[in-house]
Amino acid sequence: MTRFIAIRPRPYDTWRMRFALTIMLLGAVAFLPLRADAFDLEKDLKAQHVQYQGEPLLQVAQGSCMSLSDAIESVRSRTGGRVVSAETRVSNGREVHHIKVLTEDGKVRTHKVNGCRR
Repeated sequence: MTRFIAIRPRPYDTWRMRFALTIMLLGAVAFLPLRADAFDLEKDLKAQHVQYQGEPLLQVAQGSCMSLSDAIESVRSRTGGRVVSAETRVSNGREVHHIKVLTEDGKVRTHKVNGCRR
């Protein structure tokens, strides 16, 4: 005569898994990148370009030259957006100002403005 013994599986303890999953999710949220505040960066850029209030140290003879601060103001007035970053690069003996602007729809657009010849 054979006997069958019913082996009952252990009931699942879900609290350990729930606790571990909760800790993992909270840890993942802690490492998510936060939104960069473009307004503070714009103030820093403006402070860098307006820090010298005396006479200009170097005047360029060309009338069509545009400085970085002039280019920033020009792009800001044309687009109505917030300036995120601005830098000047020299390419083929000519300065080119690269200005990144945060538009109202949340996109960042790069504008290139010709500067002076070197």
